[in-house]
Amino acid sequence: MVEREKIIDGYKKGIVALQGLLAHGRGEAFDYLIGEKTQVFAEVAIEAAAALLLISKKPVVSVNGNTAALVPEHLVALSKELGAPLEVNLFYRTREREVAIYNWLRKHGATMILGVYDERVELAGLESKRRIVSKKGIYVADTVFVPLEDGDRTEALRRAGKNVITVDLNPLSRTARTANITIVDNITRALPLLVSKVSRLRSLDSITLRKIIENYDNEKVLGMALEFISKRLEHLASKGVTITF
Repeated sequence: MVEREKIIDGYKKGIVALQGLLAHGRGEAFDYLIGEKTQVFAEVAIEAAAALLLISKKPVVSVNGNTAALVPEHLVALSKELGAPLEVNLFYRTREREVAIYNWLRKHGATMILGVYDERVELAGLESKRRIVSKKGIYVADTVFVPLEDGDRTEALRRAGKNVITVDLNPLSRTARTANITIVDNITRALPLLVSKVSRLRSLDSITLRKIIENYDNEKVLGMALEFISKRLEHLASKGVTITF
């Protein structure tokens, strides 16, 4: 309920688009299917994500309306841990929403925010306004953290040669299957854990961090998530609970 209130409040503040309310509702359904807690498959992905962010030369944290509404303080904490900028990037982009999110992030302590007042260019292969990116941010980034992302931009980022890390509660989504690393978890649980993991892994040398990444298999992790969901559905069915999407 707290998350719903944050999303609704974000909508009232002009941060969240109306469509973001619907997306959050879909996410709640999948969160229920993973037991509304961080599972092992998410923990494995979080470790790999932290390692990749730490060895990246130009990481960028992409921010949309829902993430700004739900976890602004943790977005700022991740930005500061990595020394990486936040970049406002919206599907339903309006100048009013951009500025509202920019001010909201500033209110929570952000000092490096791109995508609003700096020079912007277009990312090839996209028709939506997601194609508009910061010339100093996503456009030149080697790794982009894009939680609650849409599949089109994830594919475009991969085609542009960038590493993509996402948080997605649906392990079957195009975003989840296209990203290099997919954290199947609720953003409100995953992001604090990611910030903490980045802080803990910072002392490791680059060779050790690269081994963590090399040992990571996104398809295997998504398979673990799907198996967990399948077993949970079987359990719920045995209790007489029917779930439809």
